[in-house]
Amino acid sequence: MKLFLDTANLDEITEINRWGVLDGVTTNPTLAGKEGKDFAAMIKDICAEVDGDVSAEVVSTDTDGMLEEANKLAAIADNVVIKLPLIPAGLAACSQLSRDGIRTNVTLCFSAPQAILAARAGATYVSPFLGRVDDIANDGIALLSEICEIFRVQGYATEVLAASLRGPQHVAQAAVAGADVATLPTKVFHQMVSHPLTDAGLERFLADWDAYQQQLRG
Repeated sequence: MKLFLDTANLDEITEINRWGVLDGVTTNPTLAGKEGKDFAAMIKDICAEVDGDVSAEVVSTDTDGMLEEANKLAAIADNVVIKLPLIPAGLAACSQLSRDGIRTNVTLCFSAPQAILAARAGATYVSPFLGRVDDIANDGIALLSEICEIFRVQGYATEVLAASLRGPQHVAQAAVAGADVATLPTKVFHQMVSHPLTDAGLERFLADWDAYQQQLRG
């Protein structure tokens, strides 16, 4: 399972990329708006930092507008992936972009039937939002498992990108469910690497090493 960072903040992207575990980045209008920068310039900087796919979302709600935005965004860098909402106009845009050889990420997926439509439209990725499904007292991981099984049985080429992940356990569950990609905020990357037993073990090893060095010095 590939790991993407869900942010538009270049400092956060640079930090996690240095760990050597980052496969790509997802952005959205909300995340981009927090940065207060020109959107195209922001995407260009992110694409220069990250070798993997970078999702850049359109804001038009009609197909022609989406296609116009998509072609401008795709021209920024080879690793741009166009993010489209899972609405009829978005599916139509996805289908056309797929025919044009432009990769897409169909977002705001909340059901297996929606995911099937995205796959049939030729999406490169489809993004079910697990945390938001949980928020309405449904089971996001169960939804993800269903989508992954459908895609496996049907042989769809579209990759399942687990989004709206709220913590490390969500990430582990997404991996068990068979997600191709998980996208997560910076804080979840930090939560994944942190463990009190790791901290305690390192502290003990360093203390023992210091004691060993003092013993050698006599």
